[in-house]
Order: sequence, then structure tokens, then C-alpha cells
Amino acid sequence: MRDDIPIILLAAGQSSRMRGRDKLTELIDAEPLLRRQARIARAATKAAVIVALPPAPHPRYDLLRGLDVTLLPVPDAAEGINASLRAGFAALPSGSLAAMILLADLPELTEGDLRYVMQSVDLKTKYTIWRGATSDGKAGHPTVFAAYHFNRILQMSGDTGAKEIIAQAQAETLTVPLPGNRARLDLDTPEAWAAWRAAR
Repeated sequence: MRDDIPIILLAAGQSSRMRGRDKLTELIDAEPLLRRQARIARAATKAAVIVALPPAPHPRYDLLRGLDVTLLPVPDAAEGINASLRAGFAALPSGSLAAMILLADLPELTEGDLRYVMQSVDLKTKYTIWRGATSDGKAGHPTVFAAYHFNRILQMSGDTGAKEIIAQAQAETLTVPLPGNRARLDLDTPEAWAAWRAAR
């Protein structure tokens, strides 16, 4: 069973569409979303869990108190997601053969989903990227990158994420279907949160 891949949890974004609320503090079964995501990441791997965060002080640090995760301030977080990716990959343990990227705002992903994607990783095949997907095959998260891609990720700038890398590596990307829409469901507005809670 593969459980040795470090996880980088991206949690340095600004929740700009929440109109003053921080979506990562929204409660799911009485647990803040950010703490939930860090907890399932911690349970899914025996390797490092690195949480990219806005510069301190910030309320998100308090949400992670007591968890065995590495808190990683991203000084240039305002640049966009690539600043967090650069910081996270630079902080990986030496010799890491792959790393999983987990977005902090996907409230339906489970520890089992992370394990399932991780267990699909086989570094002896042609694949260098493994992506969680919806049950009908639409690519989503989490995403595992083999070390082959690390240097390029460390050179990215802006707010594009790793889309360009993934686009150029489609033939080496394995999609891993997860139940329902869990791999893509993110909640960016108060209305989206209200509708999701009502549907539960």
C-alpha cells in the first residue's frame, strides 16, 4: 500500500468571493474546513504534510494547532497559487519521488479519496501525473506529480497553477475517478455554502 508521498495543502488564498468570510473557516460537522483537510491529509500519508499559508499572523494558523503538519508561510501569497506551489515544492523533503497537491477548499474529498489516488501512483510506468477525477471522468483533484516535474513547478509564476504542465503531459497523465463530484466541488461564495449545506 502506497502511503509514502508527501502532501502539499494549498491554503494561502484570499477567499476573495466570500465577501469578508474566510471559506477555510467554514464548519463541516463542527470542524473548520482547513483543519478537516489537514487532518485527512495527515491520515492519508506517512510522509510530510506541508500547509502553505498566508504570512503570519493569520487566523488560519490557529485552526491547525496540535496537528502534525508543517506550517509554511508564503510571503508572496498575493501573487497567486504559483507562489504557494513554489514554496511547497521547495519545502519537500530531500529525495521525494513524487508529491500530492491538495486544494484546501474541496469539502467532499475524503481520506479514502486521497489514499486511492496515492495508491494509483506507479513510478515504473509511463505516467508522471495522477489526477483525481469525477465519477464521469472530468479531471479534478488531488493531483500527484512525479519528481520529473518539480524543477518546472519551482520556476512557475503568476496564478495559473500547473495547468500548462498538465496540458503538455496529457499522454503521461492518469485520471483516477472518485465518487460523484468530490474531485471538483469547491464552494467559493456564501450562497454556494448555503446551498451545499441545505442539500446535505
